[in-house]
Amino acid sequence: MDSFAIFRSPQTVIYGRNAFGKIGTESALRGKKALIVSDKIMDQLGYVSECQTYLEKENVDSVIYLGVNSEPTDQHVLDSLEILRKEKCDLVISLGGGSCIDTAKAIATLATNNGYIGDYRGGQIIAENPSLPHIAIPTTAGTGSEATDATIITNTSNDVKMMIKQPVFMPEVAIVDPLLTVSSPQHITAATGVDALSHAVEAYLSKRSHPMTDALALSAMKLIVNNIDTAYDNGNDIDAREAMCLGALQAGMAFTNSSVCLVHGMSRPIGALFHVPHGYSNAMLLPGVLEFSKDSCIDRLADLGRIFEPDLSLSNEAAADIAVSSVKNLCLKLGIPNLKGWGIKVEDFESVVQKMASDALDSGSPQNNPRVPTQQELEDLYHTCYDYQFAGTVVLGKRE
Repeated sequence: MDSFAIFRSPQTVIYGRNAFGKIGTESALRGKKALIVSDKIMDQLGYVSECQTYLEKENVDSVIYLGVNSEPTDQHVLDSLEILRKEKCDLVISLGGGSCIDTAKAIATLATNNGYIGDYRGGQIIAENPSLPHIAIPTTAGTGSEATDATIITNTSNDVKMMIKQPVFMPEVAIVDPLLTVSSPQHITAATGVDALSHAVEAYLSKRSHPMTDALALSAMKLIVNNIDTAYDNGNDIDAREAMCLGALQAGMAFTNSSVCLVHGMSRPIGALFHVPHGYSNAMLLPGVLEFSKDSCIDRLADLGRIFEPDLSLSNEAAADIAVSSVKNLCLKLGIPNLKGWGIKVEDFESVVQKMASDALDSGSPQNNPRVPTQQELEDLYHTCYDYQFAGTVVLGKRE
């Protein structure tokens, strides 16, 4: 490294089976009334009422906001912030996927700093005050948002997903309980799992990676690659679920400190314009982006290839081929669709390709990629990914 590196993480991380039960005591240390940001599915599964029961035992009052659906928007932030202020909440709890956690990050920050959430994008405004305490509880093994200092909020006026990153957005506490992920259906397990893999891979390939992020990213890749098949095939396998949760957590810690790359830059416009959930859009782009980037990061991709096929003695070039082909085959096995398979009409796609490429470059994430695309290369890559074929043959490998 030519210069120093910075590493940020939540003040407290509680992970493992039955960690959810600590929400009451952790909340009581930080506030008297919580706004629980969740969604209707979490409510129907009983997780929201369970959370409230834990809080009640520690004399912490709570109100709920269940308006988050799919991807968080600035309207979700406004609506939930109004509830927080009206109810005089002094604590925010997010319970759900990355959308719930990202919404809560924005609420907790605006509660003490005011303004429009989009004003904090790109450092236009630097939050001067600490956010309200925020306890993040993920219910999927995917986004790693419980351990990142960034939030992604869609601007509903122009359909742009705003990636907003400042230290103030880091949750104070992350509670990661694999038992909460058992309810995830198979397709969600697949999409969030490949999403988590994309976080680990991009953290490792990023030009801004450093030794601490490398250690976490490599560990995350091993955990995810070695357990995602089992978690997908048997959602009740708690060992696999626990490994996936730890992998997603480590990947989140890694990428928030080294930054994501081209996959995420391309993913956000797809989510904003076609309302594809973030996990899916990352998953459907990962193989094509790795293929595009391979020649610029052979040695690092080789490390991923050797995680998929650890028993083979290969050159770095062959191991990098293993990495790309194995990710392709993984997506095929897990039923990840391409953009066309998602149902995006070709005429609708063609009409916004130029905007998507421009928005992706404007986000800054592609600049961290080993191979930085031009506007035209990015448009071409979107076309490639539109009907990308995930089937691949692993060179000298075992997967078919």
